[in-house]
Amino acid sequence: MEKVSFAAALRFHAGRAPERPCVTDREGTLSRQEFLALAESYARGLRAVGVVEGDIVSIALPNDIRFLAVAFAAWLVGAAPQPLSPKIQEIELQAIIDAGRPRALVHEGGATMSGTLQFTPQSLLETGQALGSDPLPDAISPLLRVPVSGGSTGRPKVVLIKGPALVDPLRPMWPSWRVDDVHLAPGRLYHGAPFTYTTFALLAGAHVVLMERFDPEQTLALTERYRAEWMLVVPTMMHRIWRLEPEIRDRYDLSSIREVFHTAAPCPAWLKEAWIGWLGGERILELYGATESRAVTVIRGDDWLTRPMSVGKPLPGTEMRICDEDGEVLPAGEVGLIYMRDTAGIMPRYEYVGAAPQALGDGWESVGDMGWMDEDGYLFIADRRTDMIVSGGINIYPAEVEAAIEAHPRVRSSAVIGLPDAEYGAVVHAIVDAPGGLDEGELRAHLAAWLTAYKLPRSVEFVDENLRDDSGKIRRSQLRDARLQPA
Repeated sequence: MEKVSFAAALRFHAGRAPERPCVTDREGTLSRQEFLALAESYARGLRAVGVVEGDIVSIALPNDIRFLAVAFAAWLVGAAPQPLSPKIQEIELQAIIDAGRPRALVHEGGATMSGTLQFTPQSLLETGQALGSDPLPDAISPLLRVPVSGGSTGRPKVVLIKGPALVDPLRPMWPSWRVDDVHLAPGRLYHGAPFTYTTFALLAGAHVVLMERFDPEQTLALTERYRAEWMLVVPTMMHRIWRLEPEIRDRYDLSSIREVFHTAAPCPAWLKEAWIGWLGGERILELYGATESRAVTVIRGDDWLTRPMSVGKPLPGTEMRICDEDGEVLPAGEVGLIYMRDTAGIMPRYEYVGAAPQALGDGWESVGDMGWMDEDGYLFIADRRTDMIVSGGINIYPAEVEAAIEAHPRVRSSAVIGLPDAEYGAVVHAIVDAPGGLDEGELRAHLAAWLTAYKLPRSVEFVDENLRDDSGKIRRSQLRDARLQPA
C-alpha cells in the first residue's frame, strides 16, 4: 500500500475493523471507530481556534487516551504534537513556549501561560463537538513531532522532527511488528521513545494498552490479560521487575510476548543476562539512538551474549563511525565521538530551534555521545554525553538544573553531577556554593517551582568555594571523580 497521511492511516484501520480495540487505559477501552471520533472532535476544536498546517500543539497530559487522541488531532489538522510532562512547572513550561512558540497548549489547567492558546481536554472537546461531525479534509503535517530537551546550555532545546507525516498502514515501523499487534506501553508518553513507538503502533493498527504509571507486577498482569506481543522498557523498569519475588514473576503467562525492546540508558550486564535467561535472548532487543539520531543500532539478546555490552550495528541504510575531536576517524577499539548518517533516507531529518547539530559535513552528525567500535562494526557506548545524567532511562542535563539552582539569590555557583545508583543507574547530586548560607529545605522549595520532579536533586552538598573557574566553566567530571574515590 502507498504511504498516506496519519489521518488516512487511522481511518483505514477504523474502516476495516471499526469495533476492534484501539486504546486501553485505566478508564476502559475505545474501539478504533471511537478513538477516531474522539481525535476528530479534538481536531475540529483545534481548527476552530486557528491551528493550521505546520503549527505546534503542546500536550501536557497524563498517560491516558486523551493524550494520544490530542496528538492525533494535531496530525489530523496538519500540525505536530509536542509531548510534555503533565507535572511540568510553570517556569519551565513558559521557557518552552518562548522557545518553540506552540500555537496551542492542551493541559489540565491551573496555569496561565503567555504566548499560546490554552485548553483543557474537555474545553477543546466541547469546542470541536459544537461544530458537528462533517468530514475533515485530509492534511499532512510537515513535522512528525516536536520533542523538548533540557539542553546543555541550561535552556530548553526544541527539536523539530521533520516529516512529512506519511505512513504505510500495512507496513509497521519495525519489520518484526505485525499489523494488529497488541502493544503494552508502560513508559511515559512525554518521553521520546514511548511516544514514537506507541503512536506508530497505532498507525499499524495495534491495540495499545497504556499504563498510568509503571508498576512492575501490573506490567506482567497486563501482559497476560491482554496477550501483549511487545513492549518498550528502560533498564530501571527491568530492574524493578526482576526485583519481584520469583514466585510473583512466574505467576503470569508471558508466552504472548515476542519482543521486549529496551533503550534510553545502559543496561547492567547482570540484569541483561538475567532477562535473557528468563525470557530467552531472541525476545530481548536493545536499541541505541537519540531524539536527533541519524542512525539507530539494534542487537538481539543472543547476539549480545557473544559481545557483552555492545549496542549492536546500525540499521541497513545508516552508518556510524568514531572520530576524534578533529573529526578524524579512529581505528577499532579507540574511544571517540560517535558520528552517524542516514545514507538511504530512512531516518527523519531534524532541526534545532536556535541551535545547530555537531556536524562534519557529508551528512555526518553527532549528538555528543562517546563510544568505540570493534573490528566487526559493533558499537559500544563509553559514555552518553560526558556530563549528561541518564537516570531511570531519562536524560537530565546538569546545566538546566544548575540554572535553576543559581536562580536562587544566595547561590553563587553550583555543579550538578550524576552519582551511581543500583536502581536508576544514576541519580542527580547537587553541589552548591552559597556564601551567605542556605538551608536545604529552602533550596528544595525554590527548585520545586522551577523543575519537573524527576530533575530535582536526590542529594545536596554545600561547599564554601566557587565551583566555576575564571572562564566560568565547571569541571563536572573532576567533581564526580572526587566523590567516587574511596574514603
